[in-house]
Order: sequence, then C-alpha cells, then structure tokens
Amino acid sequence: MDTPASGSSPRTSSATLADLLDVRIAHGEEELAAALALRERVFCGEQGVSRAADQDGRDAEATHIVAVEGGRVLGTCRLLFRGPMARLGRLAVEPDARGRGIAGAVLGEATRVARSVAAERISLHAQTYAMALYERDGYEVAGEPFEEEGIEHVAMEKPLA
Repeated sequence: MDTPASGSSPRTSSATLADLLDVRIAHGEEELAAALALRERVFCGEQGVSRAADQDGRDAEATHIVAVEGGRVLGTCRLLFRGPMARLGRLAVEPDARGRGIAGAVLGEATRVARSVAAERISLHAQTYAMALYERDGYEVAGEPFEEEGIEHVAMEKPLA
C-alpha cells in the first residue's frame, strides 16, 4: 500500500467508511478502465447521458482520482488543468457504495491534487440535486442553473489560494 508521502492518502472513518478506502490518483490502465466503466454505468446507464458526451476525448489529458476499496473502484472524478484553473468533472460513485462519504473523500483528494500543482481555483458543473455536497466542500454557485445533457446543472467554483 502506498503511503501519503508517495501520493496516496487513504481515508477511513468509523462513522462512514467501515473498511479501508484508498483515495488517490488512478494507478495504471486497469484502474483507469474501471473508473471509465463506473462513469459509463452512472452517467450513461443511470442518467441517460450519451456515451459520446461522457467520453469526450479529454480523458487522456486528465488526472483521474479514484476511491478504491478491496481492489474495487467505488468512486472517481477527473481533473483538467488550464493555467491556474482546475476543472473537476465526472464525479461518480457506485450505487451500492453511496451514502458512505466516498464522494466527499474524492473531492478532498481532488482539492489536494489541484493544490499540489499550484491551481488557484477549481470549477465544475454540478447537477443541481448534488449542490449541497459541493457546498460542504467549499464550492460556491457561480451562475444561473442551465441544462446539460438533459440534466439541470449549475456552475460552481472553489478558491484554493
């Protein structure tokens, strides 16, 4: 197992995570494939987002964060960087693992990674039903609601400096 000094930061909490959860940058093609498959199940399967919209060609340039438990990817998001701005997207958690704090742990690791490369802000498009999750992590609404892939979203940002 990696240690926090080598880029991994396992998170545990007896209140929300009964077992060890390793939240970190994806290791290798197998974990990346598992993260992409999770996204497809959540966004395309559950929410009806087109595969073309989810797999937009930007994954190769992205940093992928994963939450792994027992070798299984339970949560993921990706970060894209442009100058001092990080763009967080594609946050997904396995349906049977929701409500355990995994999304919050993934957001925390994304913040750590963005800070480590000197990003000054993180922006995202939140599905409006999930706004409270992002607000708890320090994000603020940065515009009016809009529709993306048939789902209501709102732009949100979080300062890192």
